[in-house]
Amino acid sequence: MPSRFVLNPVSYHGYGALAGVKDVVEDKRLKKIVIFVDRFLKENKISDKVVKYLDQVEGLEYTYFTDIKPNPSIKNVLDGLKVLKDFEADGIVAIGGGSVMDCAAGAAIINTNPEFEDVRSLEGVAPTKNPSTPIIAIPTTAGTAAEVTINYVITDEENQKKMVCVDPHSIPVAAIVDPEMMESMPYGLTASTGMDALTHAIEGYITKDANDLSDMFHIKAIELIAKYLPKACENDKEAREKLALAQYVAGMGFSNVGLGLVHSMAHPLGALYDTPHGVANAILLPTVMEYNAGATGEKYREIARAMGVKGVDEMSEDKYRKAAVKAVKDLSISVKIPEDLKDIVKEEDIEFLAQSAMDDACRPGNPKDPTKEEIIELYKKLI
Repeated sequence: MPSRFVLNPVSYHGYGALAGVKDVVEDKRLKKIVIFVDRFLKENKISDKVVKYLDQVEGLEYTYFTDIKPNPSIKNVLDGLKVLKDFEADGIVAIGGGSVMDCAAGAAIINTNPEFEDVRSLEGVAPTKNPSTPIIAIPTTAGTAAEVTINYVITDEENQKKMVCVDPHSIPVAAIVDPEMMESMPYGLTASTGMDALTHAIEGYITKDANDLSDMFHIKAIELIAKYLPKACENDKEAREKLALAQYVAGMGFSNVGLGLVHSMAHPLGALYDTPHGVANAILLPTVMEYNAGATGEKYREIARAMGVKGVDEMSEDKYRKAAVKAVKDLSISVKIPEDLKDIVKEEDIEFLAQSAMDDACRPGNPKDPTKEEIIELYKKLI
């Protein structure tokens, strides 16, 4: 069975990578750009680190779109689309975390495929015909990998659901991953986005469509995250740089092979309670790993090894599987992630959450096919 890999045409990495934005704008001959950025990053002049390079491009005009909430909504996408149209933009620079990039992706794809302007028709694998308005993606968090993926998530507030949209036409034309843009992240955000990246790597590694190429990316990402996340939370510069690379590498993999049950259970938590996505993933990951263990062959041994567990080759199957789960749980605790959903989930909502998880686009990729009743029990274990 052949497999397909879709990646950015170009990406820049490491301290100093921001200068690459000027090269990309000039190479693409962009003349009118909308900068998608949240208000905090603009008001605190973090986006100015990028704009100083845009100001060096002769003849370039730009404006801003800042009306983007965490877990961006259909309205956010349509508002951004209006700015693109009114400004007659030929490009986007998206500065921020996954929310900013997802909003930019939705607006950019509709701008060139107007038949999807209802937004809801983008859910799943959308049959768009044209590449989106070019996006240069500059992450300010190390976790979502939205700068390298063909996936983006938009919240349908009316129906209380997150729509997972999958479209190779939406991938940014360039990713600029400079850890300098991440140094303003507080401890908690670094921890939750880092655990989001670990979830991407582990779910991508064990998903049904995983292959040798994606496995290579995911194992390296697990290794780097396990080693550098705690230090990155303390704003160590080398650790910031390694974590920024690790989350991108995880994105290179999972974008092409899919995810699983952790994400399908986390998405409705964000839609219903506005739970930060990385926090939801981190809390769910060990419990779902335990559930999936029997369907993963020898892969948990390699997860345990990448997490730094010693002596895995001498362990029984049951022991190395438990060791992998424990290593993930220990890392999550070490960076102060909550251990359960008691302060988030209301028991009367579990039926709705479970059905939403069953309907989520990530669920079919899970290595073990869950029933709705099993998902209900997984939620209940954590409250």
